[in-house]
Amino acid sequence: MMTPSPDDDRSAADLVARSDAAEPPRTPRPFLLAVLVALRPRQWVKNLLVFAVPLAAGKLANRDVLTDTVVAFVCFCAVASATYLVNDVRDVSSDRAHPTKRHRPIAAGEVSVPMAVVLAVVLAVGGIGGAALSTYPGFLVTLSVYLVATLSYSFGLKDEPVVELVLIAAGFVLRATAGGTATGIPISPWFLTVAAFGSLFMAAGKRYSEFVSLGDDRSDSRPALARYSATYLRFVWTVSAGIMLTAYCLWAFQVGVRDRGTLPLAEWSVVPFIIAVLRFALDIDRGDAGAPEDIALQDRVLQVTALVWFVMFGLGAIGV
Repeated sequence: MMTPSPDDDRSAADLVARSDAAEPPRTPRPFLLAVLVALRPRQWVKNLLVFAVPLAAGKLANRDVLTDTVVAFVCFCAVASATYLVNDVRDVSSDRAHPTKRHRPIAAGEVSVPMAVVLAVVLAVGGIGGAALSTYPGFLVTLSVYLVATLSYSFGLKDEPVVELVLIAAGFVLRATAGGTATGIPISPWFLTVAAFGSLFMAAGKRYSEFVSLGDDRSDSRPALARYSATYLRFVWTVSAGIMLTAYCLWAFQVGVRDRGTLPLAEWSVVPFIIAVLRFALDIDRGDAGAPEDIALQDRVLQVTALVWFVMFGLGAIGV
């Protein structure tokens, strides 16, 4: 793990000073709003991946399956927010020296560290407890592995290059597979391949965007970035994208042959899927994909493309 030097501290202090000069004083948020912001609800959009397996299996319309999937989504949101709180508590000192992260509720002093720790424990216990009460024990294992992996990331592994990429990708994969373990639906090998390399694509793309956008300040903000190169990160997300697209095409054609309906919708879903990947790759290349959840919430073209894919693949999977 890299130890900040005095020069790093002065650099961070200079950034904060310049930011203070450019920004008007911020009004403290009400306590409940500060707590909500600390939970990072914008990040919950990632947990929608739990719906992927039931959708791919064409069983999302089944009431029991839908109910189990919604429960899995809520449990993942609770545990994920718990890990975000732990991460912010761990990074509270460095966040206070960061020009933007210092506005996070814990770093800004709007939510105390003891309160954040208590809330994290409550959310983690609630999420894991909900998984333990589910019909399928595999979901409890999936969520527990996610919790351990994410906490390992927060407690030091985020500073280890490659390892931290794998852990970020694993978070996406575990969300996606949770839809199967929470409903008892078998997970296709094709689905796992697409999910694994799609997750690595997003993780490497996120780091590449940060590498480009942060410039010379990248090592101050995220030590692992100092041990990457733009060429390496581009190589990882390019190769991952290629494998993901190839696997998805083969998977979609297989689904189309198996569940042949009036229209070859599963096969045609390849078109919006490729468009969505290319659109996201454009954001990566411009250095705008440092927060994938923001792209998902703000990029209207990507949202429409994803909706078209959702409808086409979903209908194709049930043989319409």
